[in-house]
Amino acid sequence: MIDMSLLFRKFSKDLGEIGTRSRDVFELILPAVDMFENGSNLVIKMDMPGFVKENIKTRLTEHYLVVSAKREEDDGEDGVVYWEQRPLRVHKKISLPVKVDVDEDAELVGKYENGVLTIKLPLKGVGKVRVE
Repeated sequence: MIDMSLLFRKFSKDLGEIGTRSRDVFELILPAVDMFENGSNLVIKMDMPGFVKENIKTRLTEHYLVVSAKREEDDGEDGVVYWEQRPLRVHKKISLPVKVDVDEDAELVGKYENGVLTIKLPLKGVGKVRVE
């Protein structure tokens, strides 16, 4: 049986030995992204704790959503910094699994709350049918 805590400590130690490159690794793989359809929308959720809403930029095409953000660097003024892994910047190009409506008159909604960016994109060619 594998001791997961030992494996995690080994992995963390190896990343720590890389030094500043460990932050680069986390900037490459983060943030975590979830995507799902909800009715006639594609919902995309990204974990982005610690970023300021005004520093988050998005760009949408028919096939991709690009999210970028930058955070101010904490230089440890009040003490010694021992470990820094939280990404200072994010640049994520997300391939969309379905076609979305990118027309100017389409209702595009994004919300950043409690460190989670949630974007709702209307699916292209999907309409609501009112049942009477």
